[in-house]
Amino acid sequence: MKDLLKKYENKQPEIVFNWKDSETEAEGWTVINSLRGGAAGGGTRMRKGLDMNEVLSLAKTMEVKFTVSGPAIGGAKSGINFDPHDPRKKGVLERWFKAVSPLLKNYYGTGGDLNVDEIHEVIPITEESGVWHPQEGVFNGHFKPTEADKINRIGQLRHGVIKVIESDFYSPDISKKYTVADMITGFGVAEAVKHYYGVYGGEVAGKKAVVQGFGNVGSAAAFYLAQMGVKVVGIIDRVGGVINEDGFSFQEIREFFLRKHRNTLIAEKMIPFQEINKKIWNLKCEIFAPCAASRLVTQEQINQMIDTGLEVITCGANVPFADKEIFFGSIMEDTDKKVSLIPDFISNCGMARVFAYFMERRVGMSDKAIFEDTSRVIKKALERTFAKNGSKYNISETAFAIALKELI
Repeated sequence: MKDLLKKYENKQPEIVFNWKDSETEAEGWTVINSLRGGAAGGGTRMRKGLDMNEVLSLAKTMEVKFTVSGPAIGGAKSGINFDPHDPRKKGVLERWFKAVSPLLKNYYGTGGDLNVDEIHEVIPITEESGVWHPQEGVFNGHFKPTEADKINRIGQLRHGVIKVIESDFYSPDISKKYTVADMITGFGVAEAVKHYYGVYGGEVAGKKAVVQGFGNVGSAAAFYLAQMGVKVVGIIDRVGGVINEDGFSFQEIREFFLRKHRNTLIAEKMIPFQEINKKIWNLKCEIFAPCAASRLVTQEQINQMIDTGLEVITCGANVPFADKEIFFGSIMEDTDKKVSLIPDFISNCGMARVFAYFMERRVGMSDKAIFEDTSRVIKKALERTFAKNGSKYNISETAFAIALKELI
């Protein structure tokens, strides 16, 4: 696996598009690792301090993810080095998407990512640039549909991603009109835990969990974990967090979800970040869901969690460990040998899978059909991994070997 991984990591990307904004200090990159299957896909993110190497590593991660979620295309990513809280953000995104629109028309599909909203920013701004849908390039480059078929499938995709969830099983509050895009990634992170215990043995109900990050992914993952009977004992977010060693009730987790401000946890008894960052890694828990930014989780934090009984990690963040390597760094490798580590390209493939699902000719549009499709895809990936390696250890290494053999 390591030889395959080294070969894959060292392969130069096929396309690197670099943009410098004419009106601000913003700089952006689209990195297309390959045009496998005639197209490539990957979201658009924005943060201050982002560089091309971050975009490249995420493009390669997307290509691995597509081996699980489909379609069989190459990996790509867009990133803009700019403060997302700057009032000039909208103008930056408008100029960025105008510059990148020829790629989006022909062979590149994008979506929302860190600090860039799929529904309120990506879709309307790309439309203004003459792109029918942010995934139009995948349709044209990979599926090559007739014009009528493309119109039908883009309509299905457009409706499906922004579909308001009507079922109170999948939505924390149907009156607040949460969409599939709001919930599906966190749902997959939680389903990965359920299917892990189903495939590898054990009961998920009654297990204790720690969640890192309370944005779209972390809050939804906490909601669905609590719904399936997991006791969330700690949540750590950017400004602080909460702890209950007996586990918060499902209703309490639901209230945290409904009360959050944008992507930030709001709670009455918030523990300041410095304090909770010392305490939370020593809580007794079997499940850890890192759902914050990439490359935050340290070896020391993982060691503390292993000492208190950690069994499984389900990755909501891409590359959650503080390794410098693109994929399989020393922290991830050590963790994979000691606990069950479900890799990000399986556990957080929900949004990628939703795109693939709606690109198919005609699919069910009910909440149940959409969410169960993502659940099935994650279960199948874990079953393939289990068939190659029945041990609860080295799950990520095995899953990577399966994926890389398809790509190299």
